[in-house]
Amino acid sequence: MTKLSVNINKVATIRNARGGNTPDLLQVARDCELYGADGITVHPRPDERHIRRADVPALRAVVRSEFNIEGYPSKEFLDLVLKAKPNQVTLVPDKPGQLTSDNGWDTVTHQEFLKDVLDDLRGAGIRSSIFINADSRMAEYAAKAGADRVELYTGPYAEAYTRNREAAIEPFLETARRVRQLGIGLNAGHDLSLVNLRYFVETIPWVDEVSIGHALICDALYMGLEKTIAAYKDCLKK
Repeated sequence: MTKLSVNINKVATIRNARGGNTPDLLQVARDCELYGADGITVHPRPDERHIRRADVPALRAVVRSEFNIEGYPSKEFLDLVLKAKPNQVTLVPDKPGQLTSDNGWDTVTHQEFLKDVLDDLRGAGIRSSIFINADSRMAEYAAKAGADRVELYTGPYAEAYTRNREAAIEPFLETARRVRQLGIGLNAGHDLSLVNLRYFVETIPWVDEVSIGHALICDALYMGLEKTIAAYKDCLKK
């Protein structure tokens, strides 16, 4: 069964809007696990507009499922994750002020840079994942750089899903097949939701993990966190 990692960035955004500790980020992480999440994802950005650097060691101390940290591999980010030693680090090519991750790495152009970063993560015993577009060549060069997994940027799939879901998923299916041939793991994330998630994992059942934040937290405003996580887990059943 594909694992569900809940991205709790949006919870931190709400907390930061008023200061203090409401909602309690650590309790939300505990509750996500209690309600069935297989992992917790965070993306600490340089401006700390949602997850703060100080949240990372605090979460590391309470998360009992898989802990995944996303981010651009700056020196500050690498120092943070090498100290925290999460289960997985997902490398994204975001600029410092970027609103959200909206593109994958050019793993050809940045091959040597990524290889050095991946070597550091491997040396620390941390599983690595590289965020890529649905492009078999990018997957091939991610594998050459030494990535344990790739994460497919699924924004274009979600955007095109309601128009023609078969056409929307075709490049992702092609890339996923190549990833499987390469013998590395496969994650997916961005704009996956209760509308489009089931079809994605039914078509590509060897996806190891999906990371979902924005849509899941929005659904939880109406359904409650426990029922929402159950609904997403139900989409992942094979």
